[in-house]
Amino acid sequence: MIETARLIIRPWADSDRAPFAAMGQDPEVMRHLGPLLDRAGSDAIVDRLMAMQAVLGHCFWALERRDTGQFIGFCGLKMTPLGITGLSGCPEIGWRLAREAWGAGFASEAAQACLDWGWAQGFGRIISMTVPANTRSQAVMRRIGMTRRADLDFDHPNLAPGNPLRPHVAFDITP
Repeated sequence: MIETARLIIRPWADSDRAPFAAMGQDPEVMRHLGPLLDRAGSDAIVDRLMAMQAVLGHCFWALERRDTGQFIGFCGLKMTPLGITGLSGCPEIGWRLAREAWGAGFASEAAQACLDWGWAQGFGRIISMTVPANTRSQAVMRRIGMTRRADLDFDHPNLAPGNPLRPHVAFDITP
């Protein structure tokens, strides 16, 4: 669907479920995202993303290496959930890569291609968010030109007070 020099960014396939489930069991991948996922939880995420793609035409898409065809994670755009002041209803760019794909520039390459796709669709603003400790994702946000927006930082409404993953930092970009 979207191709870069090294990546194919595409809708999800059932063959992506097993490698995505393996990512959900990796403590390093999940460090800033929440508890490890069992297969049912992982499959539920894929189901939600497939449904989002069917309705909106976009989601956090599957990410595949062009040279090997290997599934290495996801990257794409989805709408921010309601209830987050200043960010609700904005397209959110996000990514999650298997640990063996870290450090090769894949996240930045995929994110830039997804931003370009979003601008071509007419989006006027794209946001991203993560926990303060996730400095690797924040570095990707900066590499693709996003600006840190401390005025939009928030506590994630689906996480309990005291949960270390509840505080989130926000970034945004306009074309």
